[in-house]
Amino acid sequence: MAKFGLLGRTLGHSWSPQIHSVLGSSPYDLYEVEPEALEGFLRGTDADGLNVTIPYKKAVLPFCTRLSDVAKESGSVNTLVREGDGWFGTNTDFDGFLYTVRKSGVSVMEKKALVFGSGGVSGTICHALKTLGAASVTVISRSGEDNYENLDRHADAQVLVNCTPVGMYPKVGEAVVSLDRFPRCECVFDLIYNPTKTALLLDAEARGIPFSDGLPMLVAQAVRASELFQIKSIPDELIRTIERTLRMQMQNIVLVGMPGCGKSTLGKLLADALSKRFVDLDEEIVRTAGKDIETIFREEGEAGFRKRETAEIVKWGKESGLVLATGGGCVTRSENRAPLRQNGTVVWIKRAIDALPTEGRPLSKSTSLTAMYETRKPLYKDFSDLTIDNIGAPEEVLKTLLEVLK
Repeated sequence: MAKFGLLGRTLGHSWSPQIHSVLGSSPYDLYEVEPEALEGFLRGTDADGLNVTIPYKKAVLPFCTRLSDVAKESGSVNTLVREGDGWFGTNTDFDGFLYTVRKSGVSVMEKKALVFGSGGVSGTICHALKTLGAASVTVISRSGEDNYENLDRHADAQVLVNCTPVGMYPKVGEAVVSLDRFPRCECVFDLIYNPTKTALLLDAEARGIPFSDGLPMLVAQAVRASELFQIKSIPDELIRTIERTLRMQMQNIVLVGMPGCGKSTLGKLLADALSKRFVDLDEEIVRTAGKDIETIFREEGEAGFRKRETAEIVKWGKESGLVLATGGGCVTRSENRAPLRQNGTVVWIKRAIDALPTEGRPLSKSTSLTAMYETRKPLYKDFSDLTIDNIGAPEEVLKTLLEVLK
């Protein structure tokens, strides 16, 4: 039986085994290899095909008996296919990025492009951009001729591609650059796929600039590699199907809305329906603080509670595959928006004011709910992607919610 796998140094969690299982290129194993053991591994493994990731995309070049034109042009290999006693090296990241750009609907033809990072995938992206007709492609690195200290000379860039790990889980919230520096920017591509929206992509979204994360590229490059492994053609429709499946697994569903609108009840039902973990952020605040919410408000005031709330939002918002029920006032702090949206689809749960309970809710008891709602209404709208009315039995509302999420 043919064997395949992913070669790298520190692999952690990888979606590759799941993807290749669907594609039929399995069994598919993860091979964590130290640099000094790389040669021995490549000469001794019985694998028939390997995907290659950090830090070996350039290091495997000397062990290839034959290289594709793409591998030669990019100076990088991410796919090895056994040929007799040797390896054929190619780079399906090239195909993956071409697919991503075309899927985005944005043309890079005759555009000035900047590629951030000079690592293993950078050369491949540069080659792909040139293939797509970019007018110019410049690599920005920390120590190169074009670096972060002289970015002003590239303020007219129209296409930005992040090939660095800046902003990747678990160090979320960082951006390789601010889009303030590129007033002519027309599209942004970030090869990171966890989180779904890095700080860079959230910046693009806020400005209405088209963008894409790295998941389409991840899936598309795997499909092209699998075609080589199995010597067969795989339709692009399967790329779209696998991407949708992974997004459903990875995404958080974040519920926002007034206190008592039903976020916790619906959240538990939704988590069961989607086989996701349910997290009630108010309960996490209580658990971490070691005291109930009313006591927190009494001893620390609303400011103290909000500080604790933001800490929990930052903690849980960067995780994946959750249903998160938020506190009703989380939208009052703008710094909570990005952590909730980076991996999440945010749903505003609406319920009639006269149906909202106040027991155990300090602000609901001390403030006019109507006034509170009018203040928060535009904030809920700004935070959320979708809206649903919580009217009727929870099970019926759940059905509606699931349809909306589709």
